[in-house]
Amino acid sequence: MRLVGILAVTAVGVATLATPAAAQDENFHWTGKLSSGQTLEIRGVSGDIRAERATGSEIQVDARKHGRRSDPADVQIEVVPHDGGVTICAVYPSRNGRENECRPGGGRNNTQNNDVSVTWTVRLPDGVNLEAHTVNGDVTVMDVSGDVGASTVNGDVDLSTRGTAEAHTVNGSITASLGRADWEGRAAFKTVNGSVTLEVPDGLSARVDASTVHGSIETDFPITVRGRFARRSLHGTIGDGGRDLEIGTVNGSIRIRKTD
Repeated sequence: MRLVGILAVTAVGVATLATPAAAQDENFHWTGKLSSGQTLEIRGVSGDIRAERATGSEIQVDARKHGRRSDPADVQIEVVPHDGGVTICAVYPSRNGRENECRPGGGRNNTQNNDVSVTWTVRLPDGVNLEAHTVNGDVTVMDVSGDVGASTVNGDVDLSTRGTAEAHTVNGSITASLGRADWEGRAAFKTVNGSVTLEVPDGLSARVDASTVHGSIETDFPITVRGRFARRSLHGTIGDGGRDLEIGTVNGSIRIRKTD
């Protein structure tokens, strides 16, 4: 896959003496273009990620770094172009001889008690896919057209795309609205403490595995059940099957809704 271009990167620091602790802010701005089907990947640690549809053909990424005790300038925003697209990470200072790094699909990023949070705002053109990952914060993706992968640990995931998606959290709920039901392989929506609500177009065909411990399961789709029917677990087939859909929680309910 071919990277089309990286247009601009700017960072602006603004110190604000909001408290005697001298809380500080620093801003980052990046614009660029990717080919249809390529992926923009955002990797944070502390802070929300919000993405929405762009009005033009450029990707826009804005990040606001905020620290109360720690210096925002110590947290670097790194941009890593690669064949599949671009990965942008908040990279915290390395300590104890173990280097933090920004790498497509992952990388090491230990905060070591650094309290800087990075809040991301992304505007995404049609045709570009998104991977949005943080640890402490919400992930919100609204009205995009590409495929979406979203994850956090402590926060909610709320997404709407005309493509397909996967979402994961631990302490939070997932609300996902998909515009396509023809994904290949597996799609998963999983949390531990929270509910999962999935909206999928009419005409879905999938093998469904859904389970909860403390909650209920509701579906608008007729399902042919495999094995014994149980109130808190559902294993069956919608339509002709053909793809895997996994939905799971421990403390929360599951709802599969049909959209026109």
